[in-house]
Amino acid sequence: MYVRTAATCIGLGVAAIAIAAGPAGAQTPKRGGTLTYMIPADSPPSFDGHRETTFATVHSAAPFYSVLIRVPPDNPASTTEFVCDLCTEMPEPTDGGKTYTFKIRPDVKFHDGSKLTAKDVAASWQKIVFPPEGVTSARVSYYAMVDKIEAPDDSTVVFRLKYPTTAFLPALADPFTWIYKKEIIDKDPHWYQKNIMGSGPFKFVSYDIGQSIKGTRNPDYYHKGKPYLDGFVGIYAAKQSVRVEAMRADRAAMEFRGVPPSARDELVKEGGKEIVVQDSDWNCGNIITPNHKKKPFDDVRVRRALMLAVDQWKGAQALSKIAIVRSVGGIVFPGSPLAATKEELQQIAGYWPDIEKSRAEAKRLLKEAGAEGLSFELTNRNVDQPYKFVGTWLIGEWKKIGLNVEQKVLPTGPWFQAMRSGSFDVVVDANCQSVVNPVLDTGKYLPQSVYPESYGGYEDPKSVELYQKMLRETDPKAQRVAMRAYEKHTLDTMAHAIVTPYWYRIIPMQSYVKGWKISPSHYLNQDLANIWLDK
Repeated sequence: MYVRTAATCIGLGVAAIAIAAGPAGAQTPKRGGTLTYMIPADSPPSFDGHRETTFATVHSAAPFYSVLIRVPPDNPASTTEFVCDLCTEMPEPTDGGKTYTFKIRPDVKFHDGSKLTAKDVAASWQKIVFPPEGVTSARVSYYAMVDKIEAPDDSTVVFRLKYPTTAFLPALADPFTWIYKKEIIDKDPHWYQKNIMGSGPFKFVSYDIGQSIKGTRNPDYYHKGKPYLDGFVGIYAAKQSVRVEAMRADRAAMEFRGVPPSARDELVKEGGKEIVVQDSDWNCGNIITPNHKKKPFDDVRVRRALMLAVDQWKGAQALSKIAIVRSVGGIVFPGSPLAATKEELQQIAGYWPDIEKSRAEAKRLLKEAGAEGLSFELTNRNVDQPYKFVGTWLIGEWKKIGLNVEQKVLPTGPWFQAMRSGSFDVVVDANCQSVVNPVLDTGKYLPQSVYPESYGGYEDPKSVELYQKMLRETDPKAQRVAMRAYEKHTLDTMAHAIVTPYWYRIIPMQSYVKGWKISPSHYLNQDLANIWLDK
């Protein structure tokens, strides 16, 4: 049985395809069993979700932790709905949208048996939003709107904002924002990097570096009746061939990041009805960034020519057959209400419907800029899917306007170093996010002085002005207009970057795995509490 589901996307995505097994609620979950799954990494850099940005940390440790709010586990593709995990109900903001008051469940225990209170929630969020000296918080920039976090009593947490913004609740639902024990982080804010102790559906059993991580059911879990599993085993394997072979032989039920079409087809062909597949557009994609500090890429005409040479529409179709990419989009994830329509995109350089007209304009701009026959290096990451595939495709597109490009492939560490030091001509970067939060997700396109992980080397006060206007806009229609102005300035007027087709997430798994639904992010829906095994 080959079952496909997909996140519903607006304009550019794909619609959900009915699940052959019938309605999700048609079967009663069974208790028991151990889920074994693959983790496509050697090991996580640390276990501290506040510090890390990699899926390796989430896929390893999310089952051990609780969060304040989250996207719904039964509807993880939602871009607008959020539900309580530790809170009792979603609050209505007060003070003109600047104050959010959460009541915390009274029945939550940490895995050491101690009671979890609002003080632990507030302390964890203080560490995330206002990290002490020497402590890294990977998403601190997401919470620039937060002024204060208070816990007036053991059951209440209050967030006070500097200004109202639609970006706050999605940021609060970030899946890395695990709740830690206040007593522990007060003594040692680095403790959670090497140790695990939360209040989630599973309790920590063991960790063997580069081998596996194991958890067992938490009998005191506050969502009654869950988890269904007795436990889980996550097996680390960086090589795709190892992971696919494990799934083929049913030594593992699945992996949660995603595989390319070829691996999917191989597993489906050999597994028959024993393999099912879920797929979804992915809030993740490669960004091609020219180094504005290097000639001739300091010239907007050259940057614009690079964009105009690329046939996004045919390229997405071709790449989707061999790589984990699929949907054409602008700076906003195609599944969001704030995303550009196809018609709106076609008004932007690099998305014109007439590729011959587009390439003719690219050649004219190169000649005008004195950059005909330009040769340069495309720095890329040593990861096949989809980095190398995207890089090879781009080089072929640029060759059609007379450019000579050599691909320089680097391991992940040196790749990051090249971007951070500015030692590249043009680089294949990426922008991967969790909860679909378009306002914050598009911060990647701001100058580096505002957004540290932006590597183009430019200053652009107009860009910052347009972004801030959008961030503070609370009317959906007006915010969409503001997003279009910011996107047009970023991609068309200034040509700061090229957005290549968004990634496409493909998850093959054993048919006995039930209760898990795919999301547009490999960071979401990873606590395993809803999963059960039909065997």
